[in-house]
Amino acid sequence: MTKDPLDLPFDADEMLEGLRLWVETESPTFDAAAVNRMMDVAQHDLAALGARVERIPGRMGLGDSVRATMPHPRAGEGGILVLGHLDTVHPVGTLEKLPFRREGNLCYGPGIMDMKGGNYVYLEAMRQILAAGIETPLPVTFLFTPDEEIGTPMARRLIEMEAARHQYILVPEPARPDGGAVIGRYAIARFNLQTRGRPSHAGWALSEGRSAIAEMARNVAVIEGMTNEDCTFSVGVINAGKWVNCVSSVCDAEVLTMAKTQELLDDGVAEMMALNSTEGDVIMEVRRGVTRPVWEPDQPGTMAMLEVARGIAGDIGFELPAGSAGGGSDGNFTGFMGLPTLDSIGVRGKGLHTLNEHIEIDSLVERARLAAGLYCRLGA
Repeated sequence: MTKDPLDLPFDADEMLEGLRLWVETESPTFDAAAVNRMMDVAQHDLAALGARVERIPGRMGLGDSVRATMPHPRAGEGGILVLGHLDTVHPVGTLEKLPFRREGNLCYGPGIMDMKGGNYVYLEAMRQILAAGIETPLPVTFLFTPDEEIGTPMARRLIEMEAARHQYILVPEPARPDGGAVIGRYAIARFNLQTRGRPSHAGWALSEGRSAIAEMARNVAVIEGMTNEDCTFSVGVINAGKWVNCVSSVCDAEVLTMAKTQELLDDGVAEMMALNSTEGDVIMEVRRGVTRPVWEPDQPGTMAMLEVARGIAGDIGFELPAGSAGGGSDGNFTGFMGLPTLDSIGVRGKGLHTLNEHIEIDSLVERARLAAGLYCRLGA
């Protein structure tokens, strides 16, 4: 049996067969029971590798996390951390509109690109390494979390404490559009907005009411109008009203801000907070939510990891460009901490967060070989 990790017998069909259960176990963030069913599946597959698996209970109404320490003579020591999330943005029932299906070189399904495909590939790489009797230079730990899609409000501290014990952090988020890795990320801030007006009967006494919906709508144009190339603002959620014959008295909204630098983020936060108003017939309250800090690119440890990864990619036969990116991931936290972090080294695909989400099947073996190479060359 080969001892070269790049020659391990990876098979795309076998990986798709195993990945199918992961994709068909729907796991939207806000459904803790559904997320925990996904954690059950991952826990089973990790335990089957002989890993020491721990289930870490969730808080804040969110799902659990799973930490798995792979078999190794120095298991438990800090080595390589594979960091991934198993929650998705797709509600239960999405499979009816986006079933797991294969069409040529593409495979579709909710969460298959972001990021169940990458997580599964990195687990499969470890399975093949163990089956071949290869001992990695460093011990490997997996940490799967339940709340990345909402900014990681619960698991952030767990991630930071676990990451601080390790030398290298691998984040198998989907690859960039050019197939490249991420070595820095822009900052992300979330805001919760509420307008409060005066209720009235919309048919009997319309003029006596003051619409919270109308005021929020006016502010949507203001907020999204603040967008520029380096700092963006997007209103993604609005909730208001229960009766069409009532002037709405309360309207809630959520806003996402992305900024390329910390200074730009601070300016964006200031612009958002300036929208607070307690005057007039309808007031606006703006509260800052969770924030992903800027992960500055070109950190020495990360760049050294990138060179190792590029060497492996060259041996496999593909190029691995790299750069900073928006979007946010849990790599923001580890990169911000100054820990060597390589992000977006998972599968290639398109349509994440949409009903067209899919992966390129030929990236499964490619990325499994990359993962196996990283496990075996980092720390060597």
